[in-house]
Amino acid sequence: MPKMSTETARQALNGATMGTRWALTLHADPDFDTAALRAACQAEVDRIDAQMSTWRPDSDLMRFNAAPLGVWHDLPAPLMEVLTEALFIGRESGGAFEIAMGDAVRAWGFGPVPADEAAIRAAMAKPRRPSFETLELDPARGRARKHAEMSLDLCGIAKGYGSDRLIAAAQAAGITCALASIDGELRAIGKPPGDRGWAVALERPDFGHRAIHSMFELNDIAIATSGDYRHWVRVGDRRLAHTMDPARGAPLIGGPASVTVLAASCIRADALASACMVLGASRGKALAARLGAEVICLTEADRSAAAQKAS
Repeated sequence: MPKMSTETARQALNGATMGTRWALTLHADPDFDTAALRAACQAEVDRIDAQMSTWRPDSDLMRFNAAPLGVWHDLPAPLMEVLTEALFIGRESGGAFEIAMGDAVRAWGFGPVPADEAAIRAAMAKPRRPSFETLELDPARGRARKHAEMSLDLCGIAKGYGSDRLIAAAQAAGITCALASIDGELRAIGKPPGDRGWAVALERPDFGHRAIHSMFELNDIAIATSGDYRHWVRVGDRRLAHTMDPARGAPLIGGPASVTVLAASCIRADALASACMVLGASRGKALAARLGAEVICLTEADRSAAAQKAS
């Protein structure tokens, strides 16, 4: 493990993953060789993408989606870890967080194919039981089996897990001060020299441009945000966001403009942010409090107020 000097240098690493970019900002000895750490980080996110992508037909997740019912199917440990957390949050949220929505995600055009009207009708008409009732995991043996037809999609949890794994790679290299991010999912350890924490901005939920709502200083905590203002499709005069309502098999209507969750791990923060979008502010905050997390909900009123100030 490298020894840290009293003077450290701020360094930034990044790369491509999951259709976006990962980033790791760290403080280390000025002569710390970042090449090995960057390779380790890229290997971590590449492994996650190979196992959990719905854009790659050969991923472990897509092979499991195609597996027959009632038959045990071997899964790699990282995918099993994510599925375990996903079912836990699904159960705790009463089904508000649901990973068996891949058919709806694709039908509405949020996956690798364009929106399809017939597929939308089928997704909305499909009877659905929660995946925590129909997906059986056997973590000790690294296997799972389905008891109902389902199409799993981990877009509401995999990036948070990826940020956790970036931090794990940094810690394995002896780094004690770092900030990892994949999109709006971030995890921090330590704090930069002379600062109280890693400065992170919470965006206003504005369409079409980016502006700061507030700032956080993160120290040994994760933060994740889900909202209706970045990934959406237009149907008539309405914007429909990528968050799926499990009860409808369709994009969520009438939820918060954004939900930000602070939790010990980014996988937990990521999943809870999606769950709280569906639950709404009151029930979402109660769920997060029960699981030791904090929630900030921004509403349509916050967006309207911001728009009025901007004008």
